Amino acid sequence: MSTPGPGVAERLFQVLFAFSPERRRLTLADITRRTGLPHATARRLVHSLLAAGALEREEDGSFVIGLKVWQMGTLAPRSMTLRTAALPYMEDLHAALRQHVQLGILEGHEAVLVERFSAPTALDVVSRVGGRLPLHSSGIGKVLLSRGGPQLFQEIVDRGLKAYTPNTITDPEVLRRDLADVRSRGFSVVREETSRGADSVAVPVFGAGRQVVAALSVVVASGTVNLNSISPALVAAGRGISRRLGDVPGSHS
Repeated sequence: MSTPGPGVAERLFQVLFAFSPERRRLTLADITRRTGLPHATARRLVHSLLAAGALEREEDGSFVIGLKVWQMGTLAPRSMTLRTAALPYMEDLHAALRQHVQLGILEGHEAVLVERFSAPTALDVVSRVGGRLPLHSSGIGKVLLSRGGPQLFQEIVDRGLKAYTPNTITDPEVLRRDLADVRSRGFSVVREETSRGADSVAVPVFGAGRQVVAALSVVVASGTVNLNSISPALVAAGRGISRRLGDVPGSHS
């Protein structure tokens, strides 16, 4: 018995998932190439998504994700509850520091940014809302990896510790010790490990049951800010968000 091919819904998602933070605008040819769908099929699906408002056509004929998809994304319980709890604290940090303030969650073997505040004069960074960060070399990633357990650590090591800059830790034992330090002091400090010229401090966000549900970070231009001077405000914000999510103060180290 032959295996049935992908259904219409699956193919529609293939088209939507062809878009990414790095490729926000795609032509029909781009979509055909990235999905592997026949041109006629991709064209038909694109027009269906246009009619539903899930895609929008730009003046140059290319396509972007439509507002209706964004509106649906805001309804996701995991993201909505976390963002609602975190936004006031992120706004306060942003107003006080005038730097990038980011919130990320664990998804598979990467961190995904679900919110970010940025000042016009802040360092230009590659990360965007919906974008992904490596667990072994970013501030948010190290916080999440440090609390993810030995299995996640081994999976990350087995996938290979990519060197993004000369400062990236690529030795598993050095990384293991670094993550132990993150757990013991309660925050991560990363200096130019993912991007040259970018440093960050990140703290865990706990939910009910003492589970780490996210990480909160501040990203600055290297050498412009004393990272240790940022950490108390960031730790306080992380604890505030955690309390709003049901964490009990003093119930974790």
